[in-house]
Amino acid sequence: MKKLKLGIPKGSLQETTIYLFKKAGFNIKTTSRSYYPDIDDPEIEIMLIRSQEMARYVNSGILDCGICGSDWVRESGFKVSSLADLIYAKSGLRKVRWVLAVPEASKIKGVKDLKGKRVATELVNVTNEWLKNNKVKAEVEYSWGATEAKPPELADAIVELTETGSSLRAANLKILDTVIESNTVMISNPAAVKEAWKKQKMENILMLLQGAIAAETKVGLKMNVPVNKLKNVISILPALQKPTIAPLSQTNWVDVDTIVEEAIVRELIPRLKRAGATGIVEYPLNKVID
Repeated sequence: MKKLKLGIPKGSLQETTIYLFKKAGFNIKTTSRSYYPDIDDPEIEIMLIRSQEMARYVNSGILDCGICGSDWVRESGFKVSSLADLIYAKSGLRKVRWVLAVPEASKIKGVKDLKGKRVATELVNVTNEWLKNNKVKAEVEYSWGATEAKPPELADAIVELTETGSSLRAANLKILDTVIESNTVMISNPAAVKEAWKKQKMENILMLLQGAIAAETKVGLKMNVPVNKLKNVISILPALQKPTIAPLSQTNWVDVDTIVEEAIVRELIPRLKRAGATGIVEYPLNKVID
């Protein structure tokens, strides 16, 4: 049987990735001691790999494809094919940032003030590139963890990953600049993309994952509407495209089915009710495929 060797990120992205795969229709079972999770698709073989190492194993062909942060692809320098962006992080559907941060009392006000200073980070190559682009020479040191604890004794500044900035603020650090933005990506070995079966399998997985991500912020709404109220109801529906309208067995009534952003539902349902809709049902979505 043909197999697609897929790497999924171990660590901060692991739980969210497995959750999105489940919404996409793939059930992944992990154990604390195994780096080879089970998946209910016999054509896929999964390995749990740190995001920092994913590009290396995809580049070498040990993996056909993998999901990881675009920051670590750039940091690694390995040649891989980027198949698509998957905009999600550990705790939200957003990009993340690597930022320059210093203690609140620091005299460093921007990148130019880093000349001759010590900068601690896990993202050494990208940070050096950023400093070079800004024509600043500084000493960049690899940080093995707890980077936010390094200043001021062990480093003058840090370049650290953040989603919201809350952990940096808790460490009494202030953000001065963004070095790069990053998001989750699916990457492939260039040779694997040229194999028709593997290419189609990767495209299928991507389509379902992107549909699962798109569905995260949306819900479905169904309702019954008298024909003489239909125009009023449709006028307030911010449909993804156009609502589906179907006649009911009861004369002069229709069923209206649509997809909306979950964030607006609490304001929308009362308006629909007042416009004449009845039997309003809100339901969750697993996937939205355009």
